[in-house]
Amino acid sequence: MFGSLFGSSLKTTMVTPDRALPGRSAPSYTVPTTHAVLGTPLAGPWPEGTRVIYLALGCFWGAEKEFWQLPGVVTTAAGYQGGFTPYPTYEEVCTAMTGHTEAIMVAYDPAVISDAEILRHFWESHDPTQGFRQGNDVGTQYRSAIYWTTPEQETLARRTAETFGASLAERGFGQVTTDLRPAQEAGPFYYAEGYHQQYLAKNPNGYCPVHSTGVACAVPEGV
Repeated sequence: MFGSLFGSSLKTTMVTPDRALPGRSAPSYTVPTTHAVLGTPLAGPWPEGTRVIYLALGCFWGAEKEFWQLPGVVTTAAGYQGGFTPYPTYEEVCTAMTGHTEAIMVAYDPAVISDAEILRHFWESHDPTQGFRQGNDVGTQYRSAIYWTTPEQETLARRTAETFGASLAERGFGQVTTDLRPAQEAGPFYYAEGYHQQYLAKNPNGYCPVHSTGVACAVPEGV
């Protein structure tokens, strides 16, 4: 969102764990308990059978809105994940010294919306070939990522990355740079500050870029 404010030329190198900001042992702010649009718990408990996946596709304001609108999505939240600094603040993440990307948590009912539909929407809603950038937003915090929580999500994430990557290559795009990891390896999802949660519902005229490539994502047969 505000990549240029912190020197974008210095923000496109991933920080190492030994150089990352130390963070803190507990959050320095409070987070709402309820989703401002869906009215569901932001951090659970959710109905039995609810699945969770963590996704990063650029500015988390627009990314979160893309998913809370989908039928079958129980709740969404904006946060920070994939880096090293515990309980970071937005200002710290913007320095590129935490290693975190702007991520969203998506909790969904697989009886209503499938893993395939979640990931199809993910791939088609941004350009996963841009590395540490989405459009004018530059920095490691804008990298593309899928952090899965089930074996089925992993299988589908890897296969769609391959098939969608091939489709992108046919259209002249570069290689997919999406960070593919289990959520356990990526580390905790740290909920962002309250004003970031469902930001575009609270600020309808806010910044909301969608950097779609216009390329369709076909889910492989047998998945």
